[in-house]
Amino acid sequence: MMKPTQVVKALAALAQPTRLAVYRLLVTAGPEGMAAGQIAEKVKASPATMSFHFKTLSHAGLVESRQDGRFVYYAANFTVMNGMVDYLTENCCGGNAEACKTSGKKC
Repeated sequence: MMKPTQVVKALAALAQPTRLAVYRLLVTAGPEGMAAGQIAEKVKASPATMSFHFKTLSHAGLVESRQDGRFVYYAANFTVMNGMVDYLTENCCGGNAEACKTSGKKC
């Protein structure tokens, strides 16, 4: 279970339009992730700007990076994402799953 401070840090990192778009893109890409340049192209942001956003997302534990030759690939950290969702929905509707109507989807 995630600690409240971890959840706050993750939510704060996502509380910016470009970072939220990057994170949603990486969730869609799956565990393989995407190259940094490809992500920048898709969200229409400069490499310098993306460096700042990647740092913020990485610091919050939401993304992981790996070097492959001269390219850096970023991928969503699904363990952290699922932990955040679990934290936010713990005791949802007093434990009445019918009232919550959550999708129950996890990666």
